[in-house]
Amino acid sequence: MDTRPEATDLLDFLSKVGLERFYPNKLTLHFLLEINRNSVYEEPASSVETLPWCFLRKLFEVNTKCRSCRYESNTTEDNDSENENLFELDQTTADDSRDDEVNPLDLIVALFHCADSFLQQEMALKMSMCQFSLPLLLPRGHKSQCTLMLWALRDIVKEWRPHDMSESRGFVEDNIVQAKIPFFSFVRLKNSSLSKSQFLNHVLSRGQQNCNIFIHRDVEGGAVKREIANGLVEVCWYLPSGGEKLDIFPEPTAFADLRGDICESLTEFNFLFQVSTATFVFLDSVEESEHRILSSLEDVKSKLFLVVNRKGGNAREEMMSVKRLVEELGLPKNRVKVKDQRINGAEFSKKLCEVIKASLLDVKGTMSIVDMVGIAVELGLSVDESKTDAQRKAAEEIMGDIGVRSIPDYKKLNLTLQGANWKRLSKLEKEECRLKTSGDSGLEDYKCQLQEEKRQIRQEQQNRDASKGMKSFIKCLSTSDKEQRDVFLKWMKLKFNTHSRGKLSVLRHKFKEQCKKKDAKLIAELDQALVDSSLGTEHYMREMGLIYEFSTISSTADEISQLPGLAAEMLLDGYPLELLDGDASNIPERWVTDVLMELHKKVGQRSRLLVLTVLGVQSTGKSTLLNTMFGVQFPVSSGRCTRGAFMLFLKVGEDLKSELNCDFIVLIDTEGLKSPDLAQLEDSYEHDNKLATFVIGLSDATIINIAMENAEEMKDVLQIAVHAFLRMREIGKKPVCHFVHQNVSSVSAHDKNMTQRKHLLDQLNEMTQIAAEMEKKPSIKEFTDVLDCDMDKNNWHIPGLWHGTPPMAPVNTGYSEAVAHFKKNLLQTVKKDPCNEVSQIPEFLEWMKSLWRAVKYENFIFSFRNTLVAHAYDNLCKEFSQWEWEFRKEILTWQTQAEVEILNADNESEVETWNRLVGGKKSEVSDKITDQQTTMREKIYNYYKMKGKRVNLIEKYKEDFLNSVKGLADEIKRSVWDIQREYRGVIEQKVLKLLKDFNTATLTEEELTQEFEKMWAEATVNVSGLKEQDITACVLKQLRKDFCNRNVNEALQKVTDLKEMGTGPFETRHDHENAEVETSVERRFAELCRYYH
Repeated sequence: MDTRPEATDLLDFLSKVGLERFYPNKLTLHFLLEINRNSVYEEPASSVETLPWCFLRKLFEVNTKCRSCRYESNTTEDNDSENENLFELDQTTADDSRDDEVNPLDLIVALFHCADSFLQQEMALKMSMCQFSLPLLLPRGHKSQCTLMLWALRDIVKEWRPHDMSESRGFVEDNIVQAKIPFFSFVRLKNSSLSKSQFLNHVLSRGQQNCNIFIHRDVEGGAVKREIANGLVEVCWYLPSGGEKLDIFPEPTAFADLRGDICESLTEFNFLFQVSTATFVFLDSVEESEHRILSSLEDVKSKLFLVVNRKGGNAREEMMSVKRLVEELGLPKNRVKVKDQRINGAEFSKKLCEVIKASLLDVKGTMSIVDMVGIAVELGLSVDESKTDAQRKAAEEIMGDIGVRSIPDYKKLNLTLQGANWKRLSKLEKEECRLKTSGDSGLEDYKCQLQEEKRQIRQEQQNRDASKGMKSFIKCLSTSDKEQRDVFLKWMKLKFNTHSRGKLSVLRHKFKEQCKKKDAKLIAELDQALVDSSLGTEHYMREMGLIYEFSTISSTADEISQLPGLAAEMLLDGYPLELLDGDASNIPERWVTDVLMELHKKVGQRSRLLVLTVLGVQSTGKSTLLNTMFGVQFPVSSGRCTRGAFMLFLKVGEDLKSELNCDFIVLIDTEGLKSPDLAQLEDSYEHDNKLATFVIGLSDATIINIAMENAEEMKDVLQIAVHAFLRMREIGKKPVCHFVHQNVSSVSAHDKNMTQRKHLLDQLNEMTQIAAEMEKKPSIKEFTDVLDCDMDKNNWHIPGLWHGTPPMAPVNTGYSEAVAHFKKNLLQTVKKDPCNEVSQIPEFLEWMKSLWRAVKYENFIFSFRNTLVAHAYDNLCKEFSQWEWEFRKEILTWQTQAEVEILNADNESEVETWNRLVGGKKSEVSDKITDQQTTMREKIYNYYKMKGKRVNLIEKYKEDFLNSVKGLADEIKRSVWDIQREYRGVIEQKVLKLLKDFNTATLTEEELTQEFEKMWAEATVNVSGLKEQDITACVLKQLRKDFCNRNVNEALQKVTDLKEMGTGPFETRHDHENAEVETSVERRFAELCRYYH
């Protein structure tokens, strides 16, 4: 029978460390994510009861020092006591530990017993990033059996490159519990004096710096007597990187370590022996009971290895017991490895490593941790995942609809509302604000066309029924049991990620093959398929939001009207909400508004917000930065391209609410800027600039994440953002800005880069002055006038994330500690003045709507790479407008003189003479238009040769301006030629026939006039004549074009008829303060009126 510690040992230990109120499984992830003093300030453990919180805080920072948390009490007195007893022979043994000492393994076991299943998953994920061993079998609790921790390990995804994929540079990505890989177990007998955990660490750390994957007696706290951890089975994985010289093993391999001796944990030992490729037993000698256990095992010749420590003293007697066991089992000599005193640990570890490598060559079959469930159940072990079967089946039912379809096809059929119609509607809403492609249509007619198309799309969207899978998704979310809902969402995420990984792996392989064949068309199609093959729970949440967005307010069914409340609960429970749909570049305003207002109600209208945003170029670690700072789980390296912006609410604890003056910290995570997927598009600058302006505008503090020390990549985006903030400044919006330079580990980086920081600040100041000049705000002189940023104090240098070469590298402790220090300082700099009015959810929503409206109306400058380009383009536009006016004026002056000359010609002149006059004028005007066109082209070429105009920045627009000159010349030609030329021959024939018919007839003047009018009407019946021009509409359209960068677009859009302007009494308003813009609009208006009249 198994002999185990009494169940009261666990309860006693939980009471000792202050966790008894959380047992069993009452400590939640949501509780841990709260922003309180413990999560912000690095305070050492002040008592044994604070050790769990110290461990969890550091673990959530992914700090590899988390297992070294110790409570040091009366350090000076203890040292004095030790010195007094220095030469006494009767010293205490390692097992005589103080009551206030805790073994890290006991603490980990206690926390896994107290954590709910989602916190267990998060702890396992963070421990895996630290390259710590993870609980595979958790010792039994007060009223529970030993448990296989399959569900706790489900969320861990690893990447590796086996040696057979080195040449192709391929890789494998999989959930680690589903990977079928060799599995080696390490156990010990009661009297073993070797530390198997220490040897395992040596084996797994060869080639890299020694890493304490398994806790052993020589680590901090490892020598403290274990109270509840015996029977714990830990597991870790060795994953190759593809480098033959660096890798220890050529393929992925799992290693398990049983704590305590096998007699105390016989069931766990039997489980390990059955699931293992090989089992290594560490021993000094073999007792009778141990002999019986090992003799009863089956298949020992192929699976059992003995690791014997030969010591002095009774070594001969002990070795005889080992010899008897070896002979009885029939073990070959190569299955017994003996360590004597002549061999040190490093040399013996190398021998063990060679034995494992040799065993890998003989492996015939492997199993995954998922495959171990059946054996665990047979042995009477509990499986944590068995409680989630109903939710797993619900997720599999939804996933079953995908079948063999491609992901883009599946989304078209099942997630219909976010398809082409939604994207088209988003474009129409923006075009309705900007009216850029109206063509020859009148603006009001064009608006009506857009509104009608919008109405039709909305009607189509409203008439669509939700798919079967979508209905099932909403039904599962609507359960009153939050735990069931969370388990279902986790299963959905796991299933979707697994499916997407498989599809993406196939697509990547095809893409690589086509790149070799250089088929451009197929490469482009596969590239787009990789972008479109993104499928996750966020797409279902988006569809749920659009179901609500397009539902009619009057006929909203009860189940649909409940959706905002459901999403608000999820937001409070730590799930992100999609704020900006990156695929359609749109915000479902009604959905987002109603969700946040529901949240506002649920928290009793106490929703003061502190909004933090991180911006950075794609793949520079911005999501990882947020995850490390706040312990959250924004997607990173999932193989799926996340688009848009997501917001996540973190509750602020009571001990920090008054200090931070807020109830929630809102994190906004965005897609990476300068994405390769968008770089080929013409409007990629516009996309990045809009996103940056919008999210920075929503934030109280913005983190600019920069790869290494190169700030150039973000400079362009910042310059465009300055324009937006110049305009926001009027309402008192001045966000805090911090620059984070990642992968900078040098201690001298801050001082050595002082020159670079000054250079960046000088450039930003120059851009700010140019932007201020364009925005007519001469009082703005520096970048810090717009954004609150101390370039010395708000610059942070953070070391690289990994300590070594992935996939076996742990997270760098320097990274974790630098991020924690940054988080503490960030929250101190954004503390809000209690006297200031704090933004609550209703105010946040109003600001969001007005900001998004400004983005849609393009009240900001977006379509240029940076301020210098915008300024250079603006200057050329001003010059071009003047040249255009001179061109038109010259032709108009000539045309007026020519008309007078023709009218003054003698009416009795012969037709030939008159035709010669008109023909000469036509030739003259053609030459004049050509001359003016040539002159204008020369002006453009000369402008591009000028110095000091930064024309090199706008070289790409040169051809556009030259084409505009040609278009202008063609337009003027059409305006001066007789549009009825094609009918002239017909009319002349009719006139000649009329003269011939009535040449001999005697008709009165009145009769002749009637006959002529009749003939003229018949001859000109198909001649349309000059189309009447809407002069006010033309003027208004030209004004919008000329002042698109002057923050008057929205005001001009509200003008429907210029003739109605100025009819009321004159009033001075606040917006008249920008008198210079007003004057320039008036001046341009007068010029246009002179031209059109």
